[in-house]
Amino acid sequence: MNITRENIDDLNAVVKVDIAKEDYSGKVEKILQDYRKNANIPGFRKGHVPMGMVKKQYGKAVLVDEVNKLLQDALNKYLTEEKLDVLGNPLPKEQENFDWDCENYTFEFELGLSPQFEVSLDNKKPITHYKIVAGEEMINNQITHIQKQYGKLVTKEVAEEGDVVAGTFINEAEGIESKTSLPLEKLKGKKNLEKFLGAKVGDTISLKTKGLFEDDHQLMDFLHVEHDKAHGLDIPVEFTINEINKQELAELNQELFDKLFGKDEVKSLDELKEKIKEDAAKQFKQQSDQQLLNDVTESLIENNKFDLPKNFLQKWIRTVGEKPLTEEEAKEEYEKSETGLRFQLIEGKLIRENKLEVKFEDLKSFAMDRIREQMAQFGQMNPSDKELEDIAARVLSNQEEVKRLSEQLMNEKLLNFYKENIKLEEKEVTYEDFVKEIYK
Repeated sequence: MNITRENIDDLNAVVKVDIAKEDYSGKVEKILQDYRKNANIPGFRKGHVPMGMVKKQYGKAVLVDEVNKLLQDALNKYLTEEKLDVLGNPLPKEQENFDWDCENYTFEFELGLSPQFEVSLDNKKPITHYKIVAGEEMINNQITHIQKQYGKLVTKEVAEEGDVVAGTFINEAEGIESKTSLPLEKLKGKKNLEKFLGAKVGDTISLKTKGLFEDDHQLMDFLHVEHDKAHGLDIPVEFTINEINKQELAELNQELFDKLFGKDEVKSLDELKEKIKEDAAKQFKQQSDQQLLNDVTESLIENNKFDLPKNFLQKWIRTVGEKPLTEEEAKEEYEKSETGLRFQLIEGKLIRENKLEVKFEDLKSFAMDRIREQMAQFGQMNPSDKELEDIAARVLSNQEEVKRLSEQLMNEKLLNFYKENIKLEEKEVTYEDFVKEIYK
């Protein structure tokens, strides 16, 4: 067997594989001998079928199968030994007048080669690294939410702003009869709210579903209509009040603080606000880091230009799916995936050159940290190392979980690498300002 390569240019090559009879004949002969021993053909005793008949019936299929196996093994070995970094898979070139009745064969494959480039981390303009904090409004809203959660409902006779009314939405024609509790603060617009103010138990209020809530999806919650029906629903409904309750807020005292955070962990309103701010910062860190990853990705793609074997990749895309694509469809798929492919090449090079590997011990430690965090959310604050290790062992026995955690850990390693090596500019913003700035 002989394998040669012709480089068409820096990104494309053709590999030629010459297979001679002596490369495959021994294996083919052995397989046919085995077929002969086990063949059940009418008129012949088992093991005494003439070899000529066996070859006539099975010879071509066995030959094709063995040559293809030999070809794939040789090609894979060649790519590994030559350390060729290819994109996609080798594509066999069409050959006119190919004849399996010949004893020697030649096969040619097109290769798309990975581009050679150096990754530049030099971004002229610093990338913004957001430090997201809870603003005063968010902190106060969270305190009110806590007071409501730990407060109590007090029954009353007349509805006022801020009350919760229990009752039934009805529209007989649409088959709607939905019992619900409706916080008046959920209503959209003054006109809808004013219909409830001063109302008493037993009163029936006429409403329109259109514009009743800020979001039509809330019709699913309060009227129990299906998702598709809720969008743009414009029908009259009547709401009969069965009960009126006022939400009495819990008092901000030491008893509540201890219930929330443990004995004497928080002792004043100011400490409560600081605690809420700290907890919010932990939650916002994930969003901040994800945004940094997004912005770094865009910067790396913008600052690292290189060519790709475009024509080869489009040809490969045509053949790689469950069904062949047209040239136009393959071109569209390539354009959709080109940016992602470029970043994969950049990221892969950074990982290799900076040895950002995921070792098993790192993965185990990472898994234990995640498990510890999850247990803390359910009040298990001090699990033993053995308990954590046992759970981690079960998690890491699942290949899907290993893949998921490995990706998360690699993202964390890359994020730390970017923070140390890319020019960043920290900017403190409230969550509201962050959303406005990112999604403007």
